Amino acid sequence: MAEKQIWDPLRKKMVALTPEEEVRQWFIGVLSSDAKVPAHMMMSEVSLKLGQKDFRADILIYGRDLSARMVVECKRPDVILCQKVIDQALRYNMALNVNYIVITNGKQTSICHRQDTSKFEFVTSLPDFEQMCKG
Repeated sequence: MAEKQIWDPLRKKMVALTPEEEVRQWFIGVLSSDAKVPAHMMMSEVSLKLGQKDFRADILIYGRDLSARMVVECKRPDVILCQKVIDQALRYNMALNVNYIVITNGKQTSICHRQDTSKFEFVTSLPDFEQMCKG
């Protein structure tokens, strides 16, 4: 039996419909509809290098100046959003230097905003694209 697939509008191709991919595609929809992020300012499955290690960010949002503004780490719905998941997103940020970090499993979403050069604080709502571009 063939594996189920879903269209990824950012990668512009069909991809395997894993539980994590389902969360990623749902959040791409949230970013597009609720946060008004233009599709051309988002990328999914972005390769990153930090030192000698390779990483892959689930979703990156870019500002009008093409700098990374938000990184989103998606997990399967059965994964608890614990400190380990936050630490993973923070590692990505060492390479990206974004102002917003989001972690989601589709049931729970946590959003952090950079308050200064090294401190992130949890916020209660997803910023819209204009807010992301401001910082």
